[in-house]
Amino acid sequence: MNRLDGPTFRAMIHAAHETLAAHQGEVNALNVFPVPDGDTGTNMTLTMASACREVDRVSSDAVGEVARAVAQGSLMGARGNSGVILSQILRGFARRADGKRELSPLDLAAAFHDGVEVAYRAVMKPVEGTILTVARGFARAAMDSARKGGDIREVLRRGLDEGRQVLDRTPSMLAVLRQAGVVDAGGKGFLVLLEGALDCLLSADGQRRAAAAPAAPAAVAPEFTITAEISDIRYVYDTELLVRGQALDADVFRRTLERLGDSVLVVGDPSLLKVHVHTNQPGQVLDYCIRHGEVVEIEIKNMREQHEALRRAKAAAQAEPVPAAGDPVPAPPGAGAAAEDSPVPETKPFGFVAVATGAGLQAALKSLGADAVVDGGQTMNPSTEELARAAASVAADTVIILPNNKNVVLAAQQVKDLLQREVRVVPTADPAEGMAALLAVNPTLDAGENLRRMAAAVAEVRAGEVTYAVRDSRWGDLEIKAGDCVGLFEGELAVTGKDRVEVLLRLLGQTVDGDTTLVTVFTGRAVDEEEVGRLREEFARRFPDVELEIHQGGQPTQYFLFWLE
Repeated sequence: MNRLDGPTFRAMIHAAHETLAAHQGEVNALNVFPVPDGDTGTNMTLTMASACREVDRVSSDAVGEVARAVAQGSLMGARGNSGVILSQILRGFARRADGKRELSPLDLAAAFHDGVEVAYRAVMKPVEGTILTVARGFARAAMDSARKGGDIREVLRRGLDEGRQVLDRTPSMLAVLRQAGVVDAGGKGFLVLLEGALDCLLSADGQRRAAAAPAAPAAVAPEFTITAEISDIRYVYDTELLVRGQALDADVFRRTLERLGDSVLVVGDPSLLKVHVHTNQPGQVLDYCIRHGEVVEIEIKNMREQHEALRRAKAAAQAEPVPAAGDPVPAPPGAGAAAEDSPVPETKPFGFVAVATGAGLQAALKSLGADAVVDGGQTMNPSTEELARAAASVAADTVIILPNNKNVVLAAQQVKDLLQREVRVVPTADPAEGMAALLAVNPTLDAGENLRRMAAAVAEVRAGEVTYAVRDSRWGDLEIKAGDCVGLFEGELAVTGKDRVEVLLRLLGQTVDGDTTLVTVFTGRAVDEEEVGRLREEFARRFPDVELEIHQGGQPTQYFLFWLE
């Protein structure tokens, strides 16, 4: 097999996604921390599901067109660090394949090589022993095979053989993997994808799939959660479509559509643009797009109707969880849907997008100045597209994103490539750092000075959490059983136990020092009033010289989030 065409590549992409979806639990189990997290297998599967959806919108049989759709879909759907790195590999692959109807074995190997180069450049401080190292080993072996005359299948087979050997060596490169006794989850996920792609080429079923060009498999989609700002709908119609044409200018489309609504996203190339906008005039959006090309895949949704349907469905499915007792953070003022004919808000110098899960945390971030809060973070990392839509809804010259989770930072950093405005990311690791950053903002100063103030404030934060273990594990001297309560401080596992209040108190005993004057705690959804009362009583007894503030956070997986001042 010396040529790879578009239909076959499309079938390989679907097979790769399906194979990873079938093994995502196995990949998730390799995650180092035994706590609820945005698991690697899930993030990579969702990223590939988005790529599959985009691929099936392309009718061309040219492999370059299919690869471009894969890159665009994976970028928009990228979740977590592993998903973003995968999308960058596919982005570099597509650049090399651009303009080609077919790939030779050498073209294929060179495309993987370019993909790895792009991915390394996308990560500010690449770490060896991760998906990057495995992908580089695969690409080098694939190139060696192509130069020696290997065909398409042999190039993939040789790359996989080397990739597996590199994966087996990842524990020797990263102490955290060696300590947990696992190989790198991202590297494993990458190889599983390629195994699915190669199996497609080796099987008769794979050849039938290429001829049939099947529709994308259903994605494993995250549950939609009503966020604190969703009822404040200024523009009612969520409008999405594709425009096919010649010499299409994404920047011109963005500037025009921003006059008709918000949450404007326009991505693609001069022959095909994907358009998304929230508007009250979907007809005007369609008229503009039709004047510039052929409009297909039109989807218009009434967001108020969606919101009400979701609200009723949630109410019918289960009663709203009762938040923990304590001092609630007040909801931001001015809630309520705006009139459909509300004027476009005046653009301000800078605005903020934050990420958080839990009504109390979201309300706190909005009360401190966040213009939009994206639901997600620890267990369900939001996609680049979700972050971009939130940033597009903020009427500001510069939009500052607070990811509030280490696994969301890379996805946030991709947003700048999708919007016609300045986008900056303050790499906050948790909601405590996000709140500290917002508290440091001085509206009389420019964005640059505020970014410096926010970074300085984040560097001073000392924060921790109490959550639960999802699997048996050993961490240093700690023996951890599934279901145990675990306490982490500044990202490090420090305390385990059966009682979550006691775990928090023991963790505070290790971290509160003579300079600590205040401990702020946000309680999770599962914490009840009795536990809050016990926490207040024991805290006063053990730390008589330190003030305690307790707020309702409503976060689903962390019993307590806290920080010290």
